Amino acid sequence: MQFKVDHKQYVKEGKEVRFSGEMQAKVRQLISRYPEGKQKSALLPLLHLAQEELGGYLSADVMDYIAGILGIQPVEVYEVATFYTQFSLEERGKFLIEICRTAPCAVCGGEKMSQFIQEKLGIRPGETTPDGLFTLREVECLGACGNAPVMQVNTGFHENLSVERISEIIDNIKSGSETANTGGTGKWAEELF
Repeated sequence: MQFKVDHKQYVKEGKEVRFSGEMQAKVRQLISRYPEGKQKSALLPLLHLAQEELGGYLSADVMDYIAGILGIQPVEVYEVATFYTQFSLEERGKFLIEICRTAPCAVCGGEKMSQFIQEKLGIRPGETTPDGLFTLREVECLGACGNAPVMQVNTGFHENLSVERISEIIDNIKSGSETANTGGTGKWAEELF
């Protein structure tokens, strides 16, 4: 079966939703990993790629585009995208700061770290800075309890945090001397997909 990776879908504002040529090749390769009739299995990695390339969040139009590529119903994409917290359905800042709020991080000062970020950026969890640079989210377990407190900025993972280290990370991102992917795990989506 031939999938419509270069399929065009137009959003309400008249903007085209479409993967770049390079990403279209990646998508074709990704889908080809799955047996005929099982291409829906590529949904999670496609959603990651779409969120990364098509605006930083999954609008209804982007999810419809993915459904068209895979030849599935849009509701099947919506169900998956709304279930997993790593997908954002609303616009967010260029840098998504996710700070862990579970018990191990809380015991090691995670609440203090979250409060510091809120004060430094002037936003509360779920909000975006007026310049559109940062969005803050408190999340459940980032899976590094032994190195608590931890946070993730886009795909960059930061462990053993202190107020000083958080301040340095934010200041470096603002100045452009550090990317959000600096910090440990790196671009995990590319490694997996």
